[in-house]
Amino acid sequence: MQELTHYIGGEHVKGTSGRFADVYNPATGEVQAKVPLASADEMAKAVEICRSAKPQYGQIGRSP
Repeated sequence: MQELTHYIGGEHVKGTSGRFADVYNPATGEVQAKVPLASADEMAKAVEICRSAKPQYGQIGRSP
């Protein structure tokens, strides 16, 4: 069965919490993959990366 990853900071990161959720095929209702549920540390890292990127994205499309 396929095991998905997190995508944090431009990299695929394997989950470390040991907890997973099923991903269902909507056409058949069968489980087709497992997705990791983030640990508190993984979530904090993702939020920090987003916060640091936000100022850069706020400048897109603005004239100098």
